[in-house]
Amino acid sequence: MTITYNVTLKYFASIREAIGQGSEAVRTEAATLQVLRDELIARGGAYAEVLAHGRAVRMALNQVLCEETAALSEGCEVAFFPPVTGG
Repeated sequence: MTITYNVTLKYFASIREAIGQGSEAVRTEAATLQVLRDELIARGGAYAEVLAHGRAVRMALNQVLCEETAALSEGCEVAFFPPVTGG
């Protein structure tokens, strides 16, 4: 049996600009942030460019910074953003 999750995705800064939206709701079979990121990359276009594995992308799960191994759950919020530099 495959488990699917309803997830809210949020995009910030240059990622939001490239994708052209700040958030979206998706239904996914991904169990972890890494698999979800792979699904988004597979969409191609701007998703593949800004979320590519060679790019520095930070991820948060329910507003907590996480590693790609973090497990998704029903109704969770996933945020993608570039590393922040200060000055």
